[in-house]
Amino acid sequence: MTSTENSTTAGVPDETGLRIVIAEDEALIRLDLAEMLEEAGYTVVAQAGDGAQAVEAIREHRPDLAIMDIKMPEMDGLTAAKTVGDEKIAPVVMLTAFSDKDLVERARDAGVMAYVVKPFTIDDLRPAIDIARSRWLEWQALTAEVADLSERLETRKAVDRAKGILMKQLKLSEQDAFRWIQKTAMDRRLGMKDVADAVISGLPQK
Repeated sequence: MTSTENSTTAGVPDETGLRIVIAEDEALIRLDLAEMLEEAGYTVVAQAGDGAQAVEAIREHRPDLAIMDIKMPEMDGLTAAKTVGDEKIAPVVMLTAFSDKDLVERARDAGVMAYVVKPFTIDDLRPAIDIARSRWLEWQALTAEVADLSERLETRKAVDRAKGILMKQLKLSEQDAFRWIQKTAMDRRLGMKDVADAVISGLPQK
């Protein structure tokens, strides 16, 4: 038995939902979050009360997603998220009581894929989970294409900017905008950054 609280029923996860690890130092909020996710069809494979336990649980269970509070003892959520991101284990959704721009930038730099401001409902969590999973898959695609970390960060910035342009001009969702860039790159035998740069510079895409 680890220091995490395993919450799967009879050790058999619900295969209809994503496997999630949650980390929140306030027990009542943690239990409410677990119940909320389970009722929505997700499978909470482990719970943790601090950032160090969260990293341990994520390494052990290799979940599809982790949801963590930003302020926790032992190791805060941003540090835990960066550790998980550096090890390329799972995407992270951050829970926070604040929504200031500086915090969002710090969370992004730590590898957080989405965040939710407290108090929240399942209707707030669902889109954040979807966004985090989508961005995680994008990041994996960028990692496969660009080996150098600094180049990968530059590519990600260009792709994110190009996605915003495509979403506005072509009325696409974020996922569809990324797929457009990815498909165009494959069709033209170009890198995704080349396509993103072309979109940003306003060059016509046939």
